[in-house]
Amino acid sequence: MKKVLVLCTGNSCRSQIAEGYLRHFAGDKATIYSAGVETHGVNPKAIAIMAEDGIDISHHTSNNIVEYGDIDFDFVITVCDNAKERCPYFPTNAKKFHHNFPDPAKATGTEEEVINEFRAVREQVKAYAENFVKENL
Repeated sequence: MKKVLVLCTGNSCRSQIAEGYLRHFAGDKATIYSAGVETHGVNPKAIAIMAEDGIDISHHTSNNIVEYGDIDFDFVITVCDNAKERCPYFPTNAKKFHHNFPDPAKATGTEEEVINEFRAVREQVKAYAENFVKENL
């Protein structure tokens, strides 16, 4: 079974959403992990917008990349430029992928405007995850 790591800055929004969708689309083809170069906890708005689409990430944890140093990943996907720049060296032959998604946690405005930004990012990540699974797993 393939091992996929999704890496972001704080492992709170984008990487959590990606982990949820990759698990959904990959099924038993891969084991999916997510981590951050820091840990900020799973964002409650990320949990809420994923639940809207039938994906439960409420049990996810925010993990630091150092926790996975002994896993030989097949794929590492960075979902923000900061994580790509700060990603530690992995002694692995993992194929590396990168897509810089907007950070919904930085959205401003009314509560509705903020949640709509989370939904917009969710849809971008969903499309990316579905395509990644079709092309790589």
